[in-house]
Amino acid sequence: MDDALLSSPDADALASLARRARFLEALAQGLAGGTFRRLVLAKPRGAGDLLRVSVRRVDLRGVPHLQFLAQHRTRELTENLSLAEGQARIDAQLGAPFQHAHLFTAAEELQLLISKRGRMALRRSRIAGVDEPGDSAPGADAAEGGAATGHARRKQRLLPLDAPFLHALGVVDAGGGLVPAMARKWKQINKFVEVLDHALDEAGLAQGEPAADALPLQVVDFGAGKGYLTFATHYHLAHRGGGRGWPVHTLGVELRPELVRLCNEAAAACGMAGLHFECGDVSRVTPAHVDVMIALHACDTATDHALHAGIRAGAAVILSSPCCHKQIRPQMSLPPVLRPLLRHGIHLGQEAEMVTDSLRALLLESHGYDAQVFEFVALEHTSKNKMILAVRRRQPLPAARQRALQAQIAEIKAFYGIREHALETLLAEPAPAA
Repeated sequence: MDDALLSSPDADALASLARRARFLEALAQGLAGGTFRRLVLAKPRGAGDLLRVSVRRVDLRGVPHLQFLAQHRTRELTENLSLAEGQARIDAQLGAPFQHAHLFTAAEELQLLISKRGRMALRRSRIAGVDEPGDSAPGADAAEGGAATGHARRKQRLLPLDAPFLHALGVVDAGGGLVPAMARKWKQINKFVEVLDHALDEAGLAQGEPAADALPLQVVDFGAGKGYLTFATHYHLAHRGGGRGWPVHTLGVELRPELVRLCNEAAAACGMAGLHFECGDVSRVTPAHVDVMIALHACDTATDHALHAGIRAGAAVILSSPCCHKQIRPQMSLPPVLRPLLRHGIHLGQEAEMVTDSLRALLLESHGYDAQVFEFVALEHTSKNKMILAVRRRQPLPAARQRALQAQIAEIKAFYGIREHALETLLAEPAPAA
């Protein structure tokens, strides 16, 4: 009878349940013992544009919680749950919709792999340095259920680690390995390229094989810095269509001459034709036409000038990461109902940022863009993690919708007593003559 039971479908089901239980027990032990690092739910099935969910532990007013970061194709949503609620949520989402679960503790990684028929395999492997969920980890793997190979599969990225510019900029070493100190920067670069790639699809840019007479795509990056994202954007566009790649002209604008010189030397050394850097800022460089406009960490109203330049130049895709919000905060008169909340300086600053960027998104929408504001990367990687993404609509904005947006902007300004928003002022100025 024992032999018959072991070879029956019921035995497989019981074994799968046991593996699931061991995975959840390891999660509970990691949370209780303080060894839990993070958990990733991946490979969703029938979940729309949801890509994965990352879970980490956070303390809210001294009480431990689990923070769920749901990563969609063009947005990210965050939710905080108690430890008990969070563990119940994870249990409920194993297999429906997520088929892969990756648990990282201080010492090891556990991967629960669920087939379409519900069969579960549990794999354990040692944690290695800077590896991320889905990256291969050296060391012996212990697998249950026969679904694991000798090594974890390396995560498929849009940007290859052997791209020549990564060595020129110090992201990888001479042997092509990721420099440990650049692990976070590498994650930011890839996340940016992922957001850009989806935005290109929405805008209908660089799709398929380019025609022989295709005009070069025009890209401008205001505040290029050391050029990590400028190089990544140019490389991705030049290789996106397959075959000979898309023709692209990319201009990186940066105030610091030493960085302009470094980036131009790196571009020449890597043979990246069409990529050029020059000294200047958004107030002095006004391109006539742009397909993709980038402005990351443009301080205060420099973000507004960059957004204005992108709109005026007809950019199909605008990616901006604002920081140093200063213009709106001094203007804000606190509505009585919000005074108990906003009497704290940190809350008032956060409110001013939210109002500033929400108005920017509404102004972009009123000028023919679909705009979103979302978390670019997790706070653990950078404190400047907000992204404004705007993709130009292919159809004109209906007049009724435009009036509704203008009314919403006016209502928000009146509610907070805001007299002027820099982007609104710039957009009200007459366009220069062609």
